[in-house]
Amino acid sequence: MIRVEFTTRDGEKLVVEAEEGANLLDVAQAADMSLEGTCEGQMACSTCHVVVDPEWFGRLPAASENEEDMLDLTAAIERTSRLSCQITLTAELDGLSLRIPRESRDMQRR
Repeated sequence: MIRVEFTTRDGEKLVVEAEEGANLLDVAQAADMSLEGTCEGQMACSTCHVVVDPEWFGRLPAASENEEDMLDLTAAIERTSRLSCQITLTAELDGLSLRIPRESRDMQRR
C-alpha cells in the first residue's frame, strides 16, 4: 500500500492508503477531498490541481507539455503545482505529501 498525506483546504491533515498504480485523483476523491476532476483525467480542465510538497515534487515524473499548458490556466498556481489526474502512485511515492489549494472548488458538492 502507498501512503498519501493530504492537507485539506482548511489545513487539516489526512493520511490515506491506496494501491500501487492508483491514480491520485481517484484516491483524493475516494478520501473526500475537494477535487472535482471535471474532465475525468483527460487534461481538459484543471479542477484536480494540487500543490505537491517541495520535498516530494522532484520525485514525480516531469509534467507533460499538455499538463504544463493546462497548469498555465490554473488559479493560484505554485511552483510545485500538478494535476492529480496525471500522477500514478508508485512505491517511490510512498508517503507523498500534498495540499488542496484553498481556491479549489468541487461544484458537484456545493
